[in-house]
Amino acid sequence: MDKITHYRQIIQEILTAHSQIQPAYGDIEMQILFDRERDHYQVLRAGWLQKKRVYGVLIHIDIKGEKIWIQYDGTEIGVANELTESGISKDDIVLAYHSPFIRQYDGFAVG
Repeated sequence: MDKITHYRQIIQEILTAHSQIQPAYGDIEMQILFDRERDHYQVLRAGWLQKKRVYGVLIHIDIKGEKIWIQYDGTEIGVANELTESGISKDDIVLAYHSPFIRQYDGFAVG
């Protein structure tokens, strides 16, 4: 299996696991969106908490070139940690939510 195919598989497994965690409060549906052709992967929340609408991205990951770009991570555990625990090198993970200046100090790829 080539590197990118392996990365896709791991990302989809991690995001699928996160989508199965039901929020403790409200009537909120977890959705996964996989655009395998363009390498965009997301977990979304949609629903209601009391009378307030809940909608937004929990996790957004892209594959660009041969690197995994974490665009947004709203989890407590940290998707980057899960990726490294799955055997992906920190050199292939970009924390895109950090500014380019900060990335040189975060221990992951700069981009």
